[in-house]
Amino acid sequence: MPGKRNLLHYQDIIAYLLMVICFPLNPLVLAGAVEPGQSDLLFCTGAVVWVAGMVLVIYPFIFFRMKGDVGRGKSYVHTRKLVTAGLYSVVRHVQYTGGIISIFIATPLLYPHWLFVVLGIPGIWLTYLGTRREDHLLVQKFGDEYRKYQDEVPAMNILAGIYRKFRGRSS
Repeated sequence: MPGKRNLLHYQDIIAYLLMVICFPLNPLVLAGAVEPGQSDLLFCTGAVVWVAGMVLVIYPFIFFRMKGDVGRGKSYVHTRKLVTAGLYSVVRHVQYTGGIISIFIATPLLYPHWLFVVLGIPGIWLTYLGTRREDHLLVQKFGDEYRKYQDEVPAMNILAGIYRKFRGRSS
């Protein structure tokens, strides 16, 4: 299906462009093209949100090596074992969730401007579409084990994941 493959390729390109445009070290703000509002409270909140998101972005680099049976010299994404512990017991797509938080949620807080909110909406949607594609690939790789994991752990909803995790402990 060349048409579908091209569409996915363009979705990725648009998502990456939106990530660059909305990145907290913002090229539009640094170049003076956008002058955001100023609020110390929002900026500090945005910094905390950015750090939290970046922890999620970096987490798989370390945790997959520890728990995913990654071969020597291979990238962290080449896990041979499905990882469902740690933060992966709360959400399936820790890194995508961190990307949304650290880019599309932190940036409008760091630099209050309507443009970052407007650009963040399609950025979040395209990132979500990436998780759907990733789920499909992981079902192919891990089969029924991943399908069961999908039923138990939300894709990116941290609050639902925390609720499910702690509800399961008290039952």
